[in-house]
Amino acid sequence: MNRQPKTSKPAQAAHSRRTALGHLAVAGAVAGLPQWTLAQSDRPLRLVLPNATGSGVDAITRAAQPALTKALGMSVVVENQPGAGGVVGLQTLSKAAPDGQTLSVVSNNVVIFPSVLKSLPFDMPGDFTPIAMVGSTPIVLVVNPQKVAATNSREFIALLKSKPGELNFASGGNGTILHLAAEMFLDESKTSAKHIPYKGVGPMVTDLLGGQVEFATVALPSVQQHIKSGALRAIGMCGPQRVAAAPDIPTFVEQGLPGYVVEAWFAVIGPKGLSQANVKRLHDGIVAAFNDSTVKETMAKQGNTIAISTPEQAQAGFKAEMAKYAALVKKAKLEPQ
Repeated sequence: MNRQPKTSKPAQAAHSRRTALGHLAVAGAVAGLPQWTLAQSDRPLRLVLPNATGSGVDAITRAAQPALTKALGMSVVVENQPGAGGVVGLQTLSKAAPDGQTLSVVSNNVVIFPSVLKSLPFDMPGDFTPIAMVGSTPIVLVVNPQKVAATNSREFIALLKSKPGELNFASGGNGTILHLAAEMFLDESKTSAKHIPYKGVGPMVTDLLGGQVEFATVALPSVQQHIKSGALRAIGMCGPQRVAAAPDIPTFVEQGLPGYVVEAWFAVIGPKGLSQANVKRLHDGIVAAFNDSTVKETMAKQGNTIAISTPEQAQAGFKAEMAKYAALVKKAKLEPQ
């Protein structure tokens, strides 16, 4: 029969003291670690997208997700929270804790809202921390070829003028960049059409393909495959020049509308109050992710241009873009809703 060796009470007390001191030492070391280091071990980074699946921002974010996971050393979860043109998802971000665990990838929509919506459940940009303006994505005007015979800008404008206010155009929601881009086209071409807002780009594209609406301005990555298949026809690129991902699609500038230039950009923001350490960590992760060779290749195929700003440049950029779009909204005679 095996017997355990007896331990004296003084020895037991000494062992207990050593164990307690060891626990205190570990606790002290852990307490000294940055908060975000602890968070990485058991909590994923939430990327709240105020856009539906199928949007340009969604395509960009999901392409960068694996590289961002690697760059930050933690899992990254993408959560689509569309609604009210993006206000729903932004409201979620505005209420998130400023611990660096919740971010959003956003488009121009965020700086357009103050000019087109009478009330917002947050202050833009005061309730957020811009981390980086990441790049731009081209916008293209497409039509359903079963509903619209026009193949170029001249023919399409002639059609709109022959049927004033009769054709329907779709957008991902009131006050979004896609809504504004179409309104700017109508203003520049001196034509009119009926706006049909949707709860996100996915449902918008579905109805565009189904012929429930005749045309839309939309981010190229969202409809690239449908243009290639012939399910949708591109009338023109809305940017200043042709893009390498779709070299056969002419710009509207080329087609006689020199004043019509609009692009979508995308950025990463966090809630108000993010620490400088978290902003730097996240910014470094974004730079590393978008420098990943696979991500670079995907961005090029989608037609996106990557030019990552500093956090300071992003802050200034948001304010400048708000003023720019306020002027464009006024020019297009859009009434706040």
